[in-house]
Order: sequence, then structure tokens, then C-alpha cells
Amino acid sequence: MTRLNLVLLLAVMASALYLVRTQYESRRLFTEIDRAQTEARRLEVEAERLKVEKRAQSTPGRVEKLAKEQLQMRTATPAITQYVQYTAPQQAAAPAAPAVAGAVR
Repeated sequence: MTRLNLVLLLAVMASALYLVRTQYESRRLFTEIDRAQTEARRLEVEAERLKVEKRAQSTPGRVEKLAKEQLQMRTATPAITQYVQYTAPQQAAAPAAPAVAGAVR
């Protein structure tokens, strides 16, 4: 009988230790999930802030202002526009060698 009591006591102790370890691991994982969710929310807020900042930075008026001030660009007007006219090249005076019929390339 004492032997059975000893085996049962060891089984109860082992299951109690396993339960404590499982609860500890569960709490640790819950804390880790909570931290990850908090970080995800922070990153979402940061992403939205950056999107708003990007939209503000890329307005047409701001882009034009930067082009004028930093790049010294100016608006194209007919007064400063140069037009180029394409002319086809002239045929050579000497005729080209006649093509050989049936030649394989």
C-alpha cells in the first residue's frame, strides 16, 4: 500500500509541476502577444502618419515650388521652346547592289 501511495504522490507532484509550468508559459505567451499587438498598433499609426506626410509633400504646388527654387527649372513657354523638324535622309546617288533572287540569309 505504501508503494502505491508513493507512486500516486509522485504522479500528483509531477502533474502539479507540469500545471505550474504550463500556466507560467501561458502567461508569458499572453504577455508576448499583448506586446506584439501594441507594437502593431504603433506601426499602423506610424504608417498612417507617413502616408499623410507623403500626401502633403507631393502636392503639385509644393513640387512646382521645389522645382523652381532648388532645381532652377522654369515653365516652358513658346518664347523659350525650340522646335526641331525631321527631314528624311537623301537617297545615295549610286544604286545599291541588286538583290540576288533565292539567296538565303
